[in-house]
Amino acid sequence: MAVGKSPFPVMPPLAGVRLGSAMAGIKKPGRRDVVVIELPESAAVSGVFTRNAFCAAPVTVAKAHIERCRENGQSPRYWLVNTGNANAGTGKQGLQDAYASCKALAEQAGVAEHQVLPFSTGVIGEPLPMERLLAGLAPALYSTAEGSQAWQQAGEGILTTDTRAKGASITLDVSGGTITINGITKGSGMIKPNMATMLGFVVTDATIEQSLLDRLLRETVDASFNCITVDSDTSTNDACLLAATGAGAAVINDADIELFRDALQQVMTTLAQAIIRDGEGATKFVTLQVDDAKSRQEALDVAFTVAHSPLVKTALYASDANWGRILAAVGRAPVDNFDVSRVVIDLADVRLVEGGGRASGYTEKAGSAVMAQEEITIRISLGRGDESATVWTSDLSHDYVTINADYRS
Repeated sequence: MAVGKSPFPVMPPLAGVRLGSAMAGIKKPGRRDVVVIELPESAAVSGVFTRNAFCAAPVTVAKAHIERCRENGQSPRYWLVNTGNANAGTGKQGLQDAYASCKALAEQAGVAEHQVLPFSTGVIGEPLPMERLLAGLAPALYSTAEGSQAWQQAGEGILTTDTRAKGASITLDVSGGTITINGITKGSGMIKPNMATMLGFVVTDATIEQSLLDRLLRETVDASFNCITVDSDTSTNDACLLAATGAGAAVINDADIELFRDALQQVMTTLAQAIIRDGEGATKFVTLQVDDAKSRQEALDVAFTVAHSPLVKTALYASDANWGRILAAVGRAPVDNFDVSRVVIDLADVRLVEGGGRASGYTEKAGSAVMAQEEITIRISLGRGDESATVWTSDLSHDYVTINADYRS
């Protein structure tokens, strides 16, 4: 189940970037579950990772390998992704397996072990089936290609409970020429990122300094992947990677940086929203817009309090205009000295709350008509300042419970 139609976009090839996938049967036979993404030697690579204290072994190894590449003046050359097993909560053996998978791919590809970054997603707490994973490396490496089909197959190869591949692409003109940004992501449940998403891989052919690439990744992730939630659970494996190959136009002056940042933000936001549209059991795509807050963090706190409310989420699923649940969630948000008389809540263009209670012009018919829609916007004005924030979430359906109850079977 997913909200709306989101066909996988056409992805222009990026010089020096090749993607391959294989069916290794890590959890289930007959599906792509090993993906290899090859980058040119010229690539600059940035990454952000989960802040979960039980971070997965591949997260630890990927961070260490990025650091070593920078110390040696090198670039990561391969991103290695497996699905079906998170290699998280696996202790020393998990680390050994993550390093071993990097070493095996490095030997086959002819690069240094630390130039391979590993990523895993799937069941937590189970040993990585190394024999199957290692057997999938050669087929994945052999199948690498540059075209749009390779991007789509890679997008399919990183999925777990997702129902469809998720991609975004944009081409823009800067003063030095044309730049393309391609990205794929996966995520459907265990989504309340605290840095990025479940897994996201974005590549551009821009020529851009490493420090600027690092900053732009953090900024655009903060306004996209860090503003989504399905179920308030932060994964042990969250990672979002951004690579700039240097084969295209340079991003140097302020005007070009702004153009590139806006385009990158568009790609990141499209990918993040695609996760919510494909949230586990989702039947609604919900935008929570909080305005007139004292700080952006305050606006986010209010938005996430509403987005995480099981009562609000089940009302959304039922198309029930039970606006009191929204009011109650706003009221319990961590906001000091809350003046509820100044709070205004709108459901699309229907005014729900003002002056501390139900708006005088509100009717159940108007509210129910909005709640019946697949895409819903809830606007909350706090009347306290000039800051705002937007969060995207989904409803909570019977299917969400079924998917997660049956996840390991």
